[in-house]
Amino acid sequence: MLNYFQNAFAMSEKGAKNLMNAIILSTIMNISFMLPMIFGFQFLDQSMRVMLNDSASAIGSISYYAVMSVASLVVMFVIAYFQYDSTYTRIYEESAKRRISLAETLRKLPLAFFGKKDIADLSATIMEDATQIEQLFSHAVPQIFAAGITLVMMAVMMFIYNWRLALAVFWVVPVAFLVFYLSRKFQNKTHKEVYDIKRDISDNIQETLDSVHEIKSYNREDDYRQILDDKLDSYEAYLIKSELLLGAFVNFAYTILKLGLPSVMLVGGALLIRGEVSVFAYLVFLVITARVYNPIMEIVDNLALLLFLNVRINRMKEMDNMPRQEGRTEFSPKHYDIVFKNVDFSYIDGIQTLNKVSFTAKQGEVTALVGPSGGGKSTVAKLAARFWDIDRGKITLGGEDIAGIDPETLMQYYSIVFQDVTLFNTSVMENIRLGKKDATDEAVKEAARLARCDEFINKLPDGYNTLIGENGERLSGGERQRISIARAMLKDAPIILLDEATASLDAENESKIQSALSELVKNKTVLIIAHRMRTVSGADKVIVIKDGRIKEIGSPSDLKRQNGIFAGMLRTQLQDVSKIMA
Repeated sequence: MLNYFQNAFAMSEKGAKNLMNAIILSTIMNISFMLPMIFGFQFLDQSMRVMLNDSASAIGSISYYAVMSVASLVVMFVIAYFQYDSTYTRIYEESAKRRISLAETLRKLPLAFFGKKDIADLSATIMEDATQIEQLFSHAVPQIFAAGITLVMMAVMMFIYNWRLALAVFWVVPVAFLVFYLSRKFQNKTHKEVYDIKRDISDNIQETLDSVHEIKSYNREDDYRQILDDKLDSYEAYLIKSELLLGAFVNFAYTILKLGLPSVMLVGGALLIRGEVSVFAYLVFLVITARVYNPIMEIVDNLALLLFLNVRINRMKEMDNMPRQEGRTEFSPKHYDIVFKNVDFSYIDGIQTLNKVSFTAKQGEVTALVGPSGGGKSTVAKLAARFWDIDRGKITLGGEDIAGIDPETLMQYYSIVFQDVTLFNTSVMENIRLGKKDATDEAVKEAARLARCDEFINKLPDGYNTLIGENGERLSGGERQRISIARAMLKDAPIILLDEATASLDAENESKIQSALSELVKNKTVLIIAHRMRTVSGADKVIVIKDGRIKEIGSPSDLKRQNGIFAGMLRTQLQDVSKIMA
């Protein structure tokens, strides 16, 4: 049973045990709720015997029922206390663990996963789906199992007492559940469609907000609004369809259950006329029948919710089963040479991105990656930091295969500056301190000075304590990029990856940053990606990548003499500059 709960509901072992305890205590609580009814029937039976002058058969005095009633209330309170703790508190704890587990899974995924996965989808899974599961598991799942167990126990006792009346009560139950079972496949399909459409709408809204500048720039507001309206209309139509059909199935099951009461009335009446049951037994079954279908209806309702829950649980299982990047956490390289040996890599199966890439980026040298856009330069840089795991070949750092090293351990040795800068809605000081969390204010300011950030920081309202808005919206592109460079300088790691690090800077600031970077890269392994040939003119080695293959490799002067791709790119840029100057 524990394994079933763990597999079916994506629970931890402790969470499955807590769920089982919640089911047991909920069942006991349901049984305890019968105590007042049992004593009530005893009192009714005694009263009828007294009225029939059979006082010798009386159970006891009124004081007996008063004492038993108080005792029942005490028992019910104690059971309810423990049931509440197991059903709500423990399940909320499991929900917290589930969120932490998802976060841990995401922490172990390749960093590049987040570049191709919609963040709105991930956050909705962690927050919205986890909340839905939490609510259903605290308010429905234990109660479903408890109601089912209680129902079976009641049915057994009633069949023992009078099987004909019990049959009249319960014949409708399997028929109602059969109706629900036959609708299960349709409900699963509908819930999946509704869920996917809702996520698609969330993704569309997120994409629109992220691209609002481009949308307004090209006067596409009406087009995007129409796309969103169409998706909302489709979502509404699916919701109406699913609610109507689900309601039809559930209400049909309800209607069948309602046939149980007239069945008991007819069968009990016939047995009463023939003298085969007593009036008291007949009344007891009528009272029980009036109440026994309520928990069954609750089970049907909650089973419908569980089918809806399956979509969310499957999504969490999908995330939890994603391949994680792991490795040893102890790693102290003797040197910082990065070596690619016959590396093959593809983002999508069957579409090769890199093919037999081999080169060495030596410590103390600047290795520049150049080539046409889409050739694989950025992919090479990210593979060097194990953002992805390669398909074939080997990448080593200090002679050790990085595939066996934990990514978080590996990242201690890298400072990375990408063209797409991400900043946080906090102060300039804290955004730079991201490079080294325990850095002093003086160290942060020194890194900012080297990255030429102090020039604009001192002009901000609160200087280094100025809040820069979401993703640094209050700063220019060049200012944001200089903060990113300051982070790398503050971290001062032995390996530096620069992907168009100065692309957003003007010529004057680029020259200043280049001089600062020249200090940063001393005696370090540097991989730099650039399209401006002046950026790579001082590199020790240039690697030309085109169509996922290395086409040329050598020093800038050697490649100029070869008059190949690199020389052609250099001539083209010089011609473009000449045209602009003209």
